[in-house]
Amino acid sequence: MKRPSYCKRLLKGMRIGVLMGGLSAEREISLRSGKAVFEALKRKGYNAVCIDPARDLGLQMLRRKVDAAFICLHGTPGEDGTVQGLLEFMGIPYTGSGVLASAAAMDKIVAKELLIYHGIPTPAFEVNENGKTAGKRVPLPVIVKPAKQGSTIGVTRVKIKKDLEKAIRFARKFGPKVLIEKFVKGRELTVGILDDMPLPVVEVRPMSGFYDFKSKYTPGRTEYLVPAPITGRMARRLQGLALSAHSALGCSGASRVDIMLARGDDPYILEVNTIPGMTETSLLPKAAIEAGISFDDLVERILVMAVRGQGMV
Repeated sequence: MKRPSYCKRLLKGMRIGVLMGGLSAEREISLRSGKAVFEALKRKGYNAVCIDPARDLGLQMLRRKVDAAFICLHGTPGEDGTVQGLLEFMGIPYTGSGVLASAAAMDKIVAKELLIYHGIPTPAFEVNENGKTAGKRVPLPVIVKPAKQGSTIGVTRVKIKKDLEKAIRFARKFGPKVLIEKFVKGRELTVGILDDMPLPVVEVRPMSGFYDFKSKYTPGRTEYLVPAPITGRMARRLQGLALSAHSALGCSGASRVDIMLARGDDPYILEVNTIPGMTETSLLPKAAIEAGISFDDLVERILVMAVRGQGMV
């Protein structure tokens, strides 16, 4: 295996395309991540360019002579394996997980089925597709969310029966498949995974009690505790569980695993994010900083992992 320093030297002579923005409902968040990554790469001396893809991503990559891609596209089609497949077809190495893992993690229903198959705890759920619910009914309260959406977009917490259909209709605005998941009361935690190594556990404490879109992206609405105030034994347990979830879905590079720690210290995996937020205040960078990895170094490590792992250098 070539040394990281050798990989970095070769990468400095390549053009890195930072894919950001896109067409999904998470466009604005993606632009924030992409801008932060682009600036970090420039500070590190890389020849980076910003690419905001529409339907002509392939042509843009060719015209701008991109040698490798740093993907900051949240949601569809940047996070679901579509862009990954295009880049593989073009022979361009890219950051993050491959086609299959990206598609599996993006579909929350498929991801939960894989977690259950591997014996990894996740909240009970049922599926509503095209207005019809299949499977065992989950008792209220529940979380209703689109099957393929991130950044808590389209998500509703339902406490009473009369609000359920309204929540399902809202979630269906973002796709035909809706996940109805048992609401687990407890502490919300997250574990970043970097090159198959878990980072320090972060606890998320939204002021509203619900980590929705506003809580995520409005300054001052959420408190982040890094490292989470838990015992070393519990931290190791959650890190091991997060790594198991990351591996069960076949993820690679960097990911972020969201966990709910219920009363009684029972952990449940909520989801695995294959393209976690990459602003300097996002959860993965916060955990990396706690581990002694600066934001710029984190960006560089993710890039080096991608091109080294895909055999480019």
